[in-house]
Amino acid sequence: MSQSIRKQILCALFAAAMAICAQLSIPVGLVPISMGSLAVLLAGGVLGKKYGTLSMVLYILLGAIGLPVFAMGKDGFSVLAGPTGGYIIGYVFMAFITGWFAEKYPQRKGMLLVGMVTGNLICYLFGTVWFMLVTQTAFWEALMLCVVPFLPGDAVKIVAAMLLSVKINKIIAR
Repeated sequence: MSQSIRKQILCALFAAAMAICAQLSIPVGLVPISMGSLAVLLAGGVLGKKYGTLSMVLYILLGAIGLPVFAMGKDGFSVLAGPTGGYIIGYVFMAFITGWFAEKYPQRKGMLLVGMVTGNLICYLFGTVWFMLVTQTAFWEALMLCVVPFLPGDAVKIVAAMLLSVKINKIIAR
């Protein structure tokens, strides 16, 4: 099987994994706690910038056309235009940045960790600004609602994604 076809299959599998992980959610206000960011980090860490990003674009397109793949089984363009839409769009950037670091520093776990943290911060930035615009919420209030409660869980997901990415990459390379 050619490398390109293999990557495309993995891309589709990671979009499906994202759809599943997004359903592992806890509703807490307007932004649910979700395992989705773990799947995003894994997509970038395993597939690299091109296919990791493509897997998140595919996931977003599936949700936009009406498949219930977004957190809490939601779907449609209204979710993307709503308060959490910026975080969902931010997944594309998170996967790209994580994938860039994974490709640039393939043997350095510490740099992969830096890439995952950076990707997560960019997703927070994009999502929080979007949230502020949609809900007319002030900056500090948005941070308290959309970032601070998620920091401990996201830190655990980042470390888990880094370790899993390294293991999965070893398996895939065989």
